[in-house]
Amino acid sequence: MDKWTLDATIENVATITDLIDAKLEEAGASMKAEMQINIVIDEIFSNIAKYGYASGKGDATVTLDILEDPLRAEITFINSGEPYDPLAQEDPDIHAALDDRPMGGLGILIIKKTMDDVSYEYRDNQNVLKVVKNL
Repeated sequence: MDKWTLDATIENVATITDLIDAKLEEAGASMKAEMQINIVIDEIFSNIAKYGYASGKGDATVTLDILEDPLRAEITFINSGEPYDPLAQEDPDIHAALDDRPMGGLGILIIKKTMDDVSYEYRDNQNVLKVVKNL
């Protein structure tokens, strides 16, 4: 398992994406799976950076475990910011007119639709969001 702890900043979205991409390529992940994971990383890490900490500053730990049979990536995002379960939110109505839709929710909907499993728990005063993608 690989583990990285970075400042939760927008600038570090690219850093964590590059680190995970290198591991996915080593594992032989498909380009489609890699691109879907990149979108997920961008969405989750940037949301931690923008909204996770009331003070505006904190860090995030990301773990990557590549497992076999079936080949899959398990990526966990951990932060000690404000408790927030994105999976508890109602999915946006993508068929509603743009003017009638509230802001937010599309990113987590994309995550739910493209990942094979998504789970959240608040454990030891930390948000723990885990995504699993078959490679």
